Amino acid sequence: MKINVLTLYPEMFPGFLGYSLAGKALAEQKYQLNVVNIRDFATDNYKSVDDTPFGGGAGMIMKPDVLDSAIKATYSQGDIYYLSPRGEVFNQKTAHAFAQKDEMTFICGRFEGIDERILEKWQIKEISIGDFVLSGGEPALLTMLDAVIRLLPSVMGNKQSMSEESFENGLLEYPQYTKPQNWEGRLVPDVLVSGHHAKINAWRLEQSIALTKTRRPDLWTSYLAQKKD
Repeated sequence: MKINVLTLYPEMFPGFLGYSLAGKALAEQKYQLNVVNIRDFATDNYKSVDDTPFGGGAGMIMKPDVLDSAIKATYSQGDIYYLSPRGEVFNQKTAHAFAQKDEMTFICGRFEGIDERILEKWQIKEISIGDFVLSGGEPALLTMLDAVIRLLPSVMGNKQSMSEESFENGLLEYPQYTKPQNWEGRLVPDVLVSGHHAKINAWRLEQSIALTKTRRPDLWTSYLAQKKD
């Protein structure tokens, strides 16, 4: 997979993607990270990448001509995404879909956003990590890419671990325990040390259902709908 990142702060990459599973995958070239400095495509002596909004208002808008030149120099195939609070919310299903792609291009906005005409010309898709506003798209993209990269083939060693994680089966993950069995008078549930795998699996499912019902009723509703289908 090739990941193109257009940003005003290239030094923010790979960031924490240079560590742990994502860092190892990058070193082993299981994905490519192509980071492009948008400011390199500014045409004036001041390297201007933004200007005041037509119609007035606070803040500055990233210029369409500069962004257009950056995209032309970078893009070859696949979808282009703009990190935006008004975009479709990224989730585990989206992460799986992204992990199947050969190439993706991401634009990290700054200031008050980017000129709408760029979105129209390149048919850019907007995507968000939640209903809140960040100072720029870079932190959101790093989070998103971490979720995607770990799903790439052979990045995670234990496929069972992945399949039992939160959201993979529509439920939140069950509680986990390790040694010591007795810690400060708090005991590991008896079923987990019973050696009876069928009972352990049943307990874990019960716990996942109970957690999802109480903590994420929206997920529980979706889970029931999927089971009916």
